[in-house]
Amino acid sequence: MEDLANKKILFIICGGISAYKSLETIRLFKKHKAEIKTIITKNAKEFVTPLSISSLSQGKVYEDIFNLENELEMDHIALSRWADVIIVAPATANTISKLSNGSSEDLASTVILASNKQIFIVPAMNVRMWEHQSTKNNLKILKSYGYKLIGPVIGDMACGEFGEGKMSDPLEIFLKISNFLNQQKEKRGVRALVTAGPTNEYIDPVRYITNKSSGKQGYEIARSLYNRGFDTTLISGPTNLSIDKNINLIKVETAEEMFKATQENLPTDIAIFSAAVADFKLNKKKKDKIKKEEMFTINLEKNIDILNYVSNHNSMRPKLVVGFAAETKNLDKNAISKLTNKNCDWIIANDISKKGIGFNSDYNEVIIHYKNNKIPKEKLSFKKKSEISEEIVDRIVAQIN
Repeated sequence: MEDLANKKILFIICGGISAYKSLETIRLFKKHKAEIKTIITKNAKEFVTPLSISSLSQGKVYEDIFNLENELEMDHIALSRWADVIIVAPATANTISKLSNGSSEDLASTVILASNKQIFIVPAMNVRMWEHQSTKNNLKILKSYGYKLIGPVIGDMACGEFGEGKMSDPLEIFLKISNFLNQQKEKRGVRALVTAGPTNEYIDPVRYITNKSSGKQGYEIARSLYNRGFDTTLISGPTNLSIDKNINLIKVETAEEMFKATQENLPTDIAIFSAAVADFKLNKKKKDKIKKEEMFTINLEKNIDILNYVSNHNSMRPKLVVGFAAETKNLDKNAISKLTNKNCDWIIANDISKKGIGFNSDYNEVIIHYKNNKIPKEKLSFKKKSEISEEIVDRIVAQIN
């Protein structure tokens, strides 16, 4: 296992008898030279002490959002930005419930709500609490926000019962977090380019033709790539979305502007084209607004095919080129045709005729087709676009590794 020197880990210890396991987990991280800061909740102090934590972590232990000393040294925003990763262990049923509802009633929940870093939840609770539908619903919400789970495992519990709900072993927690941090380290310097949103092609100064797109899936993919350590550029058509400030956001409006921005950001290692680029533009845009009573004819010409251009570029073709295909019928047939004709490595296809997915929705369902069928097609079933993006990026990481 590589040393974790210069890696910053924020540990949030919540109330639960498994809190003692967090001490051993902290010890493992310190052994491998990670920098640790800790937040301990009021209930957690019933099981472990701030002194024992600070002795092991050799770092600051934060207890109360209203503590003046804490606020003068580092406020909750700065603390959330300081960390490379945040671990909540043990995460009780109560903690999971509060986080799923966006609670910010104490320092721990406020830091989590304000964070822009990957958050790992390590559940620990009675088997009946773990199996309760409310816990399942709350975890589903947290997963949709991009939180990752470690455990729980099956075993004997302190209450005397047996089943799933036991906190994962400290070594398992350490290995999974270390793997995540080392993946980020490996990807530093690996460039990723994502296009998202629609393009607008003007008829006159106030009217335009476009392709329908919210840009949500592309933004989520860019966010997932950045969170995994990629140097990420997002070229976006007109949307109402925001993105992390560390992602290089380039805003464009027309297909020509998107094409030029793409050219200017080559070469890149990975290119993902999720934008719904308008296929046609006006042969000649009207200088003045066309009045209702005017008779006019629209003459269209094809726009530049950005995906085709990049995928067939001789000297600057990315190592991995991924296209998207939004279809209303013959999903597989049309996706495979696009995969072949555009010379892509992958095509990610979705059926936009289905209700509740695709355009303007937070949900999606896609099928990934791979070049030359080296890997059988894969279906990512109905789920949040943030979850779809995580699964896509998992496969990107596996491919480039």
